[in-house]
Amino acid sequence: MKPHPDFEELRRLFPAVQKYQELATRHGISDIFQDNGGKLLQVLLLTGLTGIKGREGNDARDATGREYELKSVNIELTLSFSTHHHLNPVIIAKYRKVDWIFAIYRNIELQEVYLMTPVQLEPYFGAWEKKWHEKGGKDANNPKIPVNFVKKTGKLIYPDATACSSG
Repeated sequence: MKPHPDFEELRRLFPAVQKYQELATRHGISDIFQDNGGKLLQVLLLTGLTGIKGREGNDARDATGREYELKSVNIELTLSFSTHHHLNPVIIAKYRKVDWIFAIYRNIELQEVYLMTPVQLEPYFGAWEKKWHEKGGKDANNPKIPVNFVKKTGKLIYPDATACSSG
């Protein structure tokens, strides 16, 4: 097999990718290419939050210990945020206790970040919980929160005058 001509370009760029991973590792992200690791790092650094390790529980906390749920979306692929693959009243109760950060990307470029409270998201929480009970306790598979709802209802925190631009 013969390498593609762009392989040399990849080799030239790779040291910068390695430095990006080193930065991510300092913030508890072991792989920038898995589970939106690179995007998660950007949102954590932008908001000043600290990531919470593990797949259970919330995603980040601030300096006072307050926890947050973080969601991101690539609007070139979909116009809604994913939630949880096995959504049920236990997860919904957890969601009702924390504020949410929604990051909107166009491919890999951060466009906007919104902050939402559980009160603002209650129309979704209530509907999901009602549906769970109506279906006899069957977990919902990844219900969505539309980008337009977040933009209309949430508080825009990026871009703003204090945040740096990506380019």
